[in-house]
Amino acid sequence: MRPDDQPLEKNVWMRRRWLLGLVSLGPLATGCRGYQYGHIVKPTASDMVGSHEAGSEVFHPLVDESVGKLLAKQQEQCLVGPDGSLQKKTICFVCVENKMSEDIGDFKDQLYEQIDSKILESDVFQPVSRRMVDAALHETRLRPDALMVPDNMNLFTAVLQRQGAPIDYLLYAKLTSGTTQRNSSKQRDYLLTLELTNVHTGIYSKESAEIRKGYHKTAIGSVWNYNPLK
Repeated sequence: MRPDDQPLEKNVWMRRRWLLGLVSLGPLATGCRGYQYGHIVKPTASDMVGSHEAGSEVFHPLVDESVGKLLAKQQEQCLVGPDGSLQKKTICFVCVENKMSEDIGDFKDQLYEQIDSKILESDVFQPVSRRMVDAALHETRLRPDALMVPDNMNLFTAVLQRQGAPIDYLLYAKLTSGTTQRNSSKQRDYLLTLELTNVHTGIYSKESAEIRKGYHKTAIGSVWNYNPLK
């Protein structure tokens, strides 16, 4: 081998080595069929922001705000017993209704559990077990949206009372959305409303929380449609 051929052979060897490394890293860099990777998200990390639909970045804050408003308002109206403790009212959380244009998939059950857990942790209400609620709906053959009919409400509450769970309130959670389109970008306003009805008087109240979210074809869309300086 001539001395002049050594640099050329070295360059060919380095190029082959670089290509081999690129091929081996291909699935890591671009993702290939059959490959999937996961990692544990730290509790302090921000939620992933969905690119096409609402996700935890929308639903979690909506639950925190709306439930917080509901409990704060009802706590002001709670009666204080002789021992100084709050007199809890029994609440039946019926369901989560999705009236949005998006399918929320497995978030529906998670939203129910999150709202129910926050109510259970409070000193305002004593919630009824979801299993008892589902059993009462099954026995009465009633849909959740049919309970506002007086006869249906009386039948439903009578079944729960027979099960040892007389109730004072019915609670519904409802998700709605509104969409504003601007060329290839759109804004969707998400609203979570909690509707609380007193089964004895029929009086009801509402608390809600709203989040606006923009969707764009490119990253520059958020700057083009929303002034970042405001």
